[in-house]
Amino acid sequence: QVQLVESGGGLVQPGGSLRLSCAASGSMFSIYDMGWYRQAPGKQRELVAVIMSGGSTNYADSVKGRFTISRDNAKNTVYLQMNSLKPEDTAVYYCNGRRIEFDWGQGTQVTVSS
Repeated sequence: QVQLVESGGGLVQPGGSLRLSCAASGSMFSIYDMGWYRQAPGKQRELVAVIMSGGSTNYADSVKGRFTISRDNAKNTVYLQMNSLKPEDTAVYYCNGRRIEFDWGQGTQVTVSS
């Protein structure tokens, strides 16, 4: 079973940047399509970015052109580079599998505010 630990969140001003990391335990990490999700207060969790096992990526329209997902299979880690952050990006961010759901981690809080 894969365990996931997210990190890298924080408080940032509008227009700023953050880089989130998701460290996965367990073997065979490289075969999984992975996604970054977020959940804002009072809202449902939403998928914002996906990276396939082969490296191709997809993004929600709301983050396209601002966020970049990447992975380092040697380190069992998925990243989310977030640029030009907006207040509406404020949420708890989680990573998880895209086609298979692992136990959810604790997430990392991102707050965009002046």
